[in-house]
Amino acid sequence: MAARLLRTNFIRRPYRFSALSPVGQPTVTASTAVVPEILSFGQQAPEPPVHHPKPNEAHHDIDLSDQARLFASVPTSDLLRSTAVLHAAAIGPMVDLGSWVMSSKLMDNALTRGMVLGLVKSTFYDHFCAGEDADAAAKRVRSVYEATGLKGMLVYGVEHADDAASCDDNMHHFLRTIEAAKSLPTSHFSSVVVKITAICPISLLKRVSDLLRWEYKTKNFKLSWKLKSFPVFSDSSPLYHTNSEPEPLTAEEERELEAAHARIQDICRKCQESNVPLLVDAEDTILQPAIDYMAYSSAILFNADKDRPIVYNTIQAYLRDAGERLHLAVQEAEKENVPMGFKLVRGAYMSSEARLADSLGHKSPVHDTIQNTHDCYNNCMTFLMEKASNGSGFGVVLATHNADSGRLASKKASELNIDKQNGKIEFAQLYGMSDALSFGLKRAGFNVSKYMPFGPVETAIPYLVRRAYENRE
Repeated sequence: MAARLLRTNFIRRPYRFSALSPVGQPTVTASTAVVPEILSFGQQAPEPPVHHPKPNEAHHDIDLSDQARLFASVPTSDLLRSTAVLHAAAIGPMVDLGSWVMSSKLMDNALTRGMVLGLVKSTFYDHFCAGEDADAAAKRVRSVYEATGLKGMLVYGVEHADDAASCDDNMHHFLRTIEAAKSLPTSHFSSVVVKITAICPISLLKRVSDLLRWEYKTKNFKLSWKLKSFPVFSDSSPLYHTNSEPEPLTAEEERELEAAHARIQDICRKCQESNVPLLVDAEDTILQPAIDYMAYSSAILFNADKDRPIVYNTIQAYLRDAGERLHLAVQEAEKENVPMGFKLVRGAYMSSEARLADSLGHKSPVHDTIQNTHDCYNNCMTFLMEKASNGSGFGVVLATHNADSGRLASKKASELNIDKQNGKIEFAQLYGMSDALSFGLKRAGFNVSKYMPFGPVETAIPYLVRRAYENRE
């Protein structure tokens, strides 16, 4: 099957849940924490679980100063192992050597490959991944919640498919992920995550994105196969990827697109029946229009519950058009009376976006400064929190490793008198990263989840390499 856990042709840095770089007050990081911020969790922590504040005693602000209290529920053995992993990831030459080994011919030798994968599994893999299959991941979700009160987002780690057979296989894995989530108490998990790139061939997503861009640029250009959706462009959106009229989809491509819609609809239907929210991950701008289109068309079909959406789309705040596109989508959702969920992230593809735009003679679609990205994230966050607080059917997942955004959101929640436990607003961080922020937000009374990818060790290598590069000094 032509499927991979994650693309290997570039290193995504920073990750979609991470801050591009801290600005203003210091963001809690591994180097500034009194005890390690990044840690993994054992199957069952012997210490008592972290205190879960009742609504009337929850803090109005997050407190990250008392590290000993924040990490009181984590076994010392896990802290020590996490410290070792962190220090290893912080050594630049070691990260470079490890990356070289993973892509070298040494991995072609069965003995060497087994030794390397065994070492990786007992260190970085166990730290950043939740297990090799859905059942193992569900077990890890359960143990994390029982130890810390943090929920889990189950993420089948495959990301990229090139043919229909791979897409069908990946769809069945996503359906199995929903079953695993359904087997858990509802208090233990928050959602499952799907990647459209795993259930629709990349080449077709590029073709659909080109045609959507051309339709936006040429008002009399119509797409006969297009389903009802929300806006995926604004006047400031990057359209340089498509400079001439694309060829229409062939009959075979239209059949492939129908099959892709059927896959995402099967996944959405399973989530709807199981009452499991579905988060659609974002990609780079060359593919994102097609992903937004499929996410929004699915939301129109399956977000029937006026109090709680099933389908959530992802907004990447490091894009200059993010705020405008978010407002347009919300405006259309309200007009159509469709509940909508959004996951707000900073972004993952800064370097590749800049390289592609430069190669085409255009300016990068990413904000010029880190502060502009922070401002965009915080503005979108405030806008979504206000929407979610006014009784409408909006749901918000604030995926961030930035402590300043966490503090601002906590303050805004207090101002808006938001019910922190009703599920309309929650936070998320990557499993194995930013645990101090996760614990601080949890102690302040919020629902907090860890993004927990799972899959075979060897397919997780690209994901682990990115985590290592994010934490290197």
